Amino acid sequence: MTVTERSDAILITGAPELFGELFERYGGWLYDFSARRVGRQLAEDLVAETFLVAFSLRDRYDTSVINARPWLFGILTNLLRKHHRAEVRWLRALEKSGTDPLGGSGQHNFADRANERLDAKAATQALAGVLAAMPHDQRNLLLLHVWAGLDYPELASALGLAPGTVRSRLHRAKARLRGALPAHYAPSTPSNEGSA
Repeated sequence: MTVTERSDAILITGAPELFGELFERYGGWLYDFSARRVGRQLAEDLVAETFLVAFSLRDRYDTSVINARPWLFGILTNLLRKHHRAEVRWLRALEKSGTDPLGGSGQHNFADRANERLDAKAATQALAGVLAAMPHDQRNLLLLHVWAGLDYPELASALGLAPGTVRSRLHRAKARLRGALPAHYAPSTPSNEGSA
């Protein structure tokens, strides 16, 4: 069996030296997600702590679960609860600056995309304000879905919720966004009307 063929379950429950491969697979995703929520410095610490917790819990991992991503994001989300104030401060700073914490300097092509950037900055600032005001559990669910790309079953697994609960809470979070950001949530094009 080659390295690329090892399942997540083997990496988690197998020899301890294999666990590093799990970090290689998912560390970047966890970092990007947490950096958007609490900033780069704290994100590094949270990712390291996520893998420490995961390693300590590896004997409890359900080996029938093929993909460890929801499990790892569930651990990270629990760790993020401790940093609720830092997340709100980060979102408030983002609301004021409008700068994506993972975006580059954006100096090349600036002239070509100036209007797009200004519109994106305004939307980012408005979105950050809405997210900062959103209840923590609702924000967790929404951001795991949007930024981490977890689907409904993965969200249910990561957060230990029933699928119906995930669906209804996510619907409420999206409705809150639509209500707070009607001009930014969905462009007013005929193909998008009535969707989302």
